[in-house]
Amino acid sequence: MNNWIRNILALIVVLALSACTTSKSTISNSVNLSKYEYASIINNDTYHIPAELMEYEIMLYDAVENSHLKLISDARIFELSPSQQEKLLLVKYGVNVKEEETIVTVNFIDYMSGRPVASCRGAYSTLGLAKTSHDIKGAIKRASKQISDTFHK
Repeated sequence: MNNWIRNILALIVVLALSACTTSKSTISNSVNLSKYEYASIINNDTYHIPAELMEYEIMLYDAVENSHLKLISDARIFELSPSQQEKLLLVKYGVNVKEEETIVTVNFIDYMSGRPVASCRGAYSTLGLAKTSHDIKGAIKRASKQISDTFHK
C-alpha cells in the first residue's frame, strides 16, 4: 500500500513540474504583424544547428513556413524590392536543452529597423523520462503552434 501511495505522489509531482513548462509568444505592442509577408531565416555560424540535428532544423523551417509568411533565402533578400523588404522579417532561433526542460525560441525581427517584433517560445519536458530528441521535437511542435497562433490572428 505504501508503494502505491508513493507512486501516486511521484506521478502528481511529475505532472505538476511538467505543467510549469510553458510555451508563449511575446509580441511588440507597437507593431502590426499583419503587414509582414516574408520571412528569412538567418542561417550563419551563430544561428545554425549542427549537421547531426538537421531534422530539427527542417522542423523549424516548416514551423515558420506554416505561418502565412513566405520564406525567402537570406541570399536572395537583395532581390526583393524596397517595398517587399519593408514586409520582411528576419528569423533567429535557439534551442536550449536542459535536463528539466527543452526550450525552442524563434525570434522575428523587422528587416528595415532591426527591431524585434515577436518571440515565440515552445517548451517541453518529460523530466528525463524520454530521450532528448523527444523533448526537442515536443518543444519545436509547441513553438510551431505559437508561431501559427501569432501570425494567423
